[in-house]
Amino acid sequence: MIPPEAPGKTPRPIGGEMERPPSVLFLDREAVEAHLSPALCLEAVEGAFRSLVQGQAIQPLRTLLTLPGGRDHFLVMPAHVARPAALGAKLLSLFPGNHDQGLPSHQGVILLFDTETGGLRAVVDAESVTSLRTAAASALATRLLAREDSMDLAILGAGVQARSHLEALLAVRPIRRVRVWSRTADHARAFVAEARARLEARGRSAPLERPSGGSMPTGQGAPRGGLPPMREIEIVVAPDPESAVRDADVICTVTASPTPILKGEWIAPGTHVNAVGAYTPDTRELDTLAIQQARFYVDRRESAMAEAGDFLIPREEGAVDDAHILGELGELLEGAAVQGRVQGRTSPGDRTVFKSLGLAVQDLAAVAALVREIQAVGTKGIVPTPAPSTPASTPPPGPPDTRR
Repeated sequence: MIPPEAPGKTPRPIGGEMERPPSVLFLDREAVEAHLSPALCLEAVEGAFRSLVQGQAIQPLRTLLTLPGGRDHFLVMPAHVARPAALGAKLLSLFPGNHDQGLPSHQGVILLFDTETGGLRAVVDAESVTSLRTAAASALATRLLAREDSMDLAILGAGVQARSHLEALLAVRPIRRVRVWSRTADHARAFVAEARARLEARGRSAPLERPSGGSMPTGQGAPRGGLPPMREIEIVVAPDPESAVRDADVICTVTASPTPILKGEWIAPGTHVNAVGAYTPDTRELDTLAIQQARFYVDRRESAMAEAGDFLIPREEGAVDDAHILGELGELLEGAAVQGRVQGRTSPGDRTVFKSLGLAVQDLAAVAALVREIQAVGTKGIVPTPAPSTPASTPPPGPPDTRR
């Protein structure tokens, strides 16, 4: 049910009594994907990063509970954003072994509360929002750090995040070729087949041969749905990580690997990397050289220095120090840091890396935008949840997600 009141509006007293609080929205994966477009999500996430560096957000470090055995985790991620107003938390379980049972590895909810009354306003499927907002952050980093003529994309991983990253990056750079690798070749082949079918359904072809000639759009000013202007896109399976990333302009690592799957020696000058999959101090997707040779940026310094194995392990080895973190994504968006200006790419030959851990301010900004969108368009496409105790629905079984 859609609450008629806008978020943050206090119930009015009538006849000496308070109105009943607004109804709580229960939004499953289908509702999220129907109403939270990549473009809307990118706009919301950009606002969240700006708010963070402007001091308009409260973002504590997340609580990560490692369960007996060391493989499974439970995360609690609270946050508050002042503009636009959003308050809440994400609760997320990460069970990598679920994929063997045909279940999603990431399951959880995002709770949105009224910033004036503290009342619960929405309970939203976390997996679908996480996928979209994580890809939105990578798209922002790519827009800010990758060369504008970047046409060759490599994706290491073939799960939920691979799909959302492909969608998001097509909107910010004129991608013409995509190479995909996964440890499980069948997953990579299935991803490529599904991506080709999706692009063809939207009027874009995915030919086996790379097209040549023709001027390319810059990817700026993408339409509301986040889709780029029509162009031919080649999407292929790579036999190994090195083959996938050699001479790529942009690389996205979206795997569950605890050890490096991307070596610095494979990364060509001028390449931008979005390092997404690893999220604990003792796991990483990039080797030490990949970090050491790059201009290195993060979503948040405090989080990276506490949780990012991609950075912490090279630091422990003495290859880099804290000064190697050149800036946060929000600082790049704002154009200045607390102490001096933060520079992004300084030359076409720079290698750049954005380390994404994921922040609750991203989730809450995206959910607040989603709720506003639903209130604006009405209840069409919303599947009511029978009771508050019923969890949000999950997508059909597929390759495991790699995000938190």
